[in-house]
Amino acid sequence: MRKTLLPTLIIISAILLLVRLFYLQIIDDTLKIKSENNAIKIKFDFPERGYIYDRNGKLLVANQPSYDIMVVPKEVKDIDTLEFCKILQITKDEFLEKIGKAKIYSPRLPSLFLSQLNKMEFAGFQEKIRKYNGFYIQKRSLREYQTKHGANIFGFITQVNDAIIKDNPYYKSGDLIGRQGVEEAYEEMLRGVKGVKYILKDKHNREIGSYKEGKFDTIAKQGSDVILAIDGELQKYGEELMVNKRGGIVAIEPSTGEILALITAPSYDPALLVGRQRSKNYTKLYNDSIAKPLFDRGLLGEFPPGSPFKILTGLVGLQEGVIDTQTSFTCNHGFSYGRGAFMRCHCPGGVIQLNFGIYKSCNTYFANVYKRTIEKYKRPKDGVDAWANHLKSFGLGKFMGYDLPPGRKGHIPTSKFYEHFYPNGGWRSTTIISNSIGQGEVSMTPIQLANMMATIANRGYYYTPHIIKTIKGKKIDSKYTTKHVTTINRRHFDAIVNGLFDVYNRGTAFGLGIEGMEICGKTGTAENFAKINGKRVQLEDHSEFVAFAPRIRPKIAIAVIVENGHFGNTWAGPIATLMIEKYLNKKITRTDLEKRMLEGNLNWQYRKLYPSKDSIYKPKLDKTDSIRMKLKSKKEAETEKKKETEKKKVTVNKK
Repeated sequence: MRKTLLPTLIIISAILLLVRLFYLQIIDDTLKIKSENNAIKIKFDFPERGYIYDRNGKLLVANQPSYDIMVVPKEVKDIDTLEFCKILQITKDEFLEKIGKAKIYSPRLPSLFLSQLNKMEFAGFQEKIRKYNGFYIQKRSLREYQTKHGANIFGFITQVNDAIIKDNPYYKSGDLIGRQGVEEAYEEMLRGVKGVKYILKDKHNREIGSYKEGKFDTIAKQGSDVILAIDGELQKYGEELMVNKRGGIVAIEPSTGEILALITAPSYDPALLVGRQRSKNYTKLYNDSIAKPLFDRGLLGEFPPGSPFKILTGLVGLQEGVIDTQTSFTCNHGFSYGRGAFMRCHCPGGVIQLNFGIYKSCNTYFANVYKRTIEKYKRPKDGVDAWANHLKSFGLGKFMGYDLPPGRKGHIPTSKFYEHFYPNGGWRSTTIISNSIGQGEVSMTPIQLANMMATIANRGYYYTPHIIKTIKGKKIDSKYTTKHVTTINRRHFDAIVNGLFDVYNRGTAFGLGIEGMEICGKTGTAENFAKINGKRVQLEDHSEFVAFAPRIRPKIAIAVIVENGHFGNTWAGPIATLMIEKYLNKKITRTDLEKRMLEGNLNWQYRKLYPSKDSIYKPKLDKTDSIRMKLKSKKEAETEKKKETEKKKVTVNKK
């Protein structure tokens, strides 16, 4: 046994050694790759991103040359750090921090050191680059905006982070990627495909030619151009109308679901997020918690829909058979729904039918319709769910599926919500009567309101709203060409449309019309609450307006919300009218409305949100604001004095 043990061990060891050598040399190519990495330098050729055009072929977003400084840490030797930092206007600490990050990524592979140099910075560095071993210039292209509007639509370009690199092998350190808006939604199409060149190096790290005569090299492929559904002129005009106001505007083409304008106010110049100042500017915009310029109010703002919601209340009532066009209710300037509970109404009062109820916006009429709808069923639970299902067929209470990244569902309450809210039961139609007029637990985004009007304009169907019109060489997603039909029978829409037409002719939007143009619309005034110093305070109501035009074969549906704008016909109504005329006629005849909207300033209302002397945000009032606030305070004081006088008169008469 002893005689065979040693030879056996030697044979086994030899076999294991041979197996290991076979594995390392034939199967495992790790060492080969490492060897090649030392001898081969990989250079990427970055393509131009696809251009972005509006629906009329106007160029909105192009490209401009940019230069990045790349570094291979292992090759950085014997450089004058102070001179290097002076040329690039960075500190030594910044230099060491960037080199440290590059080493963490890879000592041998190139990574981004400094991004987005302009032509002047590039020229200064290029003159002395030979002195800085381990550094080289990587040419790229950055966005160049042909417009100062639509920042919320376009999004921006930024560097990829570690998480993106880990999830997607296409991206390497220093690569750029689209964020927000169209740049994010259509990143894969816009970015194109990187070209790759493999360069052979000698033992002194000098480039000596293409690896294997360029057999593995690839050519960069430019990104696809995209044509947006946006009308560039309409977008620009809408943003101008919303200067010194806060809110959102969404305009849709009813026959296709294409988004014609998507406006959020306040906004910003998209060029702010290009170049070396991008990060600094983004931080400023992000930290502005007062105006919130990065918050897309058209897609993310959730508001009580107010009176425009009465359109849906009426349609559901007609579909459920609890009313017809001749059904009447008596309005005594309000609706009593319990002991001491009274919903006020500002319509003229009297016996009200559907048409009058729409164009005079009668709260009493629609409260009765809602009450009948819920009470048609034996249990309030079933009534609310039937009502909610009709509304969901309009795309409400859920994500709409449009092609931009951000979104909110809004809220359409169901029985499940109320059973949670009232665990002991006891709720019924009158408990939740505020839903009838778009208050209560109902909330919608401006794009949902615009889509609601597109659905009314189409008499019962809609296409999922989308920002894309065409992509060069590709088809758009079929979900944007799929018709969605509501649960409301088509025959019920004409009565509603007639009422909306009369809103302009003799209703709450009287005086806002355009001669020779048939516009159907609905004013809205939504209650507005905010927390100030920990207390729930009621502020000036939001001004809302929804419309479409023309009445027959409509081409545009629109929703406008102006925060703290009070009555719907004060701010939102005129803006909607001007937007419609601009799109349909390409010119403005209502110059009186235009002048008032362009010069209008609601900053004095927004400053009420920051009454504390200790507030960090203390904007100065301009002369016009100061006068307006003094006049308002004086008017409020006179009103209070008048009320006190009337009270005294009543007291005297009683005596």
